[in-house]
Amino acid sequence: MKRPLLPIFLIVLVDVLGLTIMIPLLPFYAESFGASATAVGLLQSTYAGCQLIAGPPLGSLSDRLGRKPVLLVSQLGTFAGFLILAAAPNLAVVFLARAIDGITAGNLSIAQAYIADVTTPKERSRAFALIGIAFGVGFLVGPGVSGFLSAHFGFQVPILCAAALSLTSILGTAFLLPGVPPHPEAEQPAAPLASEEEAPVAPGGKRLRILDWRLYGTYFRRPVLGGLLWEFFLYTFAFAIFMGGFALFAERRLTWNGLPFGPKQVGLVLTYSGLLGVIVQGSIRSGWPVRKFGEVRLVTIGFAAGAVGYALLGFAYGIPVLLLASAFSSVGNGVVRPSLTSLITQQVRRDEQGVVLGLNQSLQSISQIVGQALAGWLIDRQWLTTWAFWAAGVTIVALVLNRGARAERTAATENA
Repeated sequence: MKRPLLPIFLIVLVDVLGLTIMIPLLPFYAESFGASATAVGLLQSTYAGCQLIAGPPLGSLSDRLGRKPVLLVSQLGTFAGFLILAAAPNLAVVFLARAIDGITAGNLSIAQAYIADVTTPKERSRAFALIGIAFGVGFLVGPGVSGFLSAHFGFQVPILCAAALSLTSILGTAFLLPGVPPHPEAEQPAAPLASEEEAPVAPGGKRLRILDWRLYGTYFRRPVLGGLLWEFFLYTFAFAIFMGGFALFAERRLTWNGLPFGPKQVGLVLTYSGLLGVIVQGSIRSGWPVRKFGEVRLVTIGFAAGAVGYALLGFAYGIPVLLLASAFSSVGNGVVRPSLTSLITQQVRRDEQGVVLGLNQSLQSISQIVGQALAGWLIDRQWLTTWAFWAAGVTIVALVLNRGARAERTAATENA
């Protein structure tokens, strides 16, 4: 079949635009209802917690029914969540809106599984970079638009714009995205298959539910894969600490024309980060960084850059250091995610790729639950530098793990 990477890219891009409109806005919107920084962190964790519970069942449904119909259900939940959020009369309804969105949130993991369905292992790093590009473009456009609209028209208007984008994504999925055959759950052989050709064509497999901790452990115990999964968790944990606290950090630490940072200023910084993300992801999509450095070394470079960026943020009392810190962290995040995701999928059989991508989504949800709540708690106590150092420290741990496993990982990648 003709590989529909352009439609899935456009659909993910519109979804990400809706998400990134909310990022600089949601903490300030919650504060307008009297929320403390701790409450803001818990609000963000609510979405992730609901996603953790609902994500695996959604993934299993996408295996049985096909990616497209389940993606539509997920997008409809996001659309409803935005409408309820815009009409919220109090903080409790704000929490309800985020819970509804979280319960149906499977957009990214289903899109990743769709890409894995229609690409070969050698193409996968560049294909997954499409999602990274979508996030980069989303951060380039969404936060700036959100900041401008909230500054001039109030909080509800950008939320309604996010809802409109969500509706556009629904229509794009319905009319532009080709369907792929479903992959019913089945018991898979325990031993690795000898070759790619012996594996089923598309990634199905048994999805891991929230209580399947013993099955989670089997993946973490695999020599190469286990280390990659730990690094992915640490990467998402550090990023959750950063994203969960950045708006509140900027509001308390930085000023613009004598006034504290608000949604507009936070949106501009994230727009700058998005521009750098587009450049980095575009270079990965072109393929030359992978050819020059290899995916294993790219992950090392990304962790090092991210750690420097987060650490610098702790010393950011003015715009120049803030922009330098954002540059390092943007480059690091832009390199790590597609390279690490590709390495993970290369360490499992094709029939297990749906499982491991669902596992990645669960790890990300766990990191967001803990990381965003931790960020709010730290900032509520005015421990602003400590917040930044937490993100840097977690990334340094990931870097140490990566360095220790590079030789083994390089050999495994060459033999894949």
